[in-house]
Amino acid sequence: MRVISGTARSLILKTPKGNLTRPTTDKIKETLFNMIANDLYDATFLDMFAGSGGIGIEALSRGAKKAYFCDIDREAIECIKYNLAHTKLLDKAVVMKGSFESNLDKIKGLGERFDIIFLDPPYKKGFEDKCLDILLNSTLIDEHTLIIIEEDFKTDTAHLEKDWDIVKVKEYKSNKHIFIHKRG
Repeated sequence: MRVISGTARSLILKTPKGNLTRPTTDKIKETLFNMIANDLYDATFLDMFAGSGGIGIEALSRGAKKAYFCDIDREAIECIKYNLAHTKLLDKAVVMKGSFESNLDKIKGLGERFDIIFLDPPYKKGFEDKCLDILLNSTLIDEHTLIIIEEDFKTDTAHLEKDWDIVKVKEYKSNKHIFIHKRG
């Protein structure tokens, strides 16, 4: 896995050992970032369920001004810190260990608001819905915040239409990205 473009282009990223994380492939990452390229410059980015931090690091490399990296796993957090130091992007990053609920609560206390949020939770556990419920009624987002959810290809997304505007769904062989905004 590597950084595709920007200031850290071509640098190889470390991934946590074992199968607890599913690093986004370079091809899918390149497609994703080509789709959001115009939204990245000077953005505040949240990489929730960050794993290796590859998505948030790509965002920083391509011009995001700040990125938060959140994960519950100790090894993932160490991997993210290593990758940020390796790419020389640590000064633009905030790394937080804990559950997504506690991390979102801590970030609320900082008064932060995000331009882009990337959610890549373990598939089929309902974490994305719980995370979206917290975000929906928080000051962390507004109707302009782009939220991207990485899901299993077969996951039904119809329930999102109650509170969210689905901007786009990009399907791949085994997963998909759902792009949503809070309904204004």
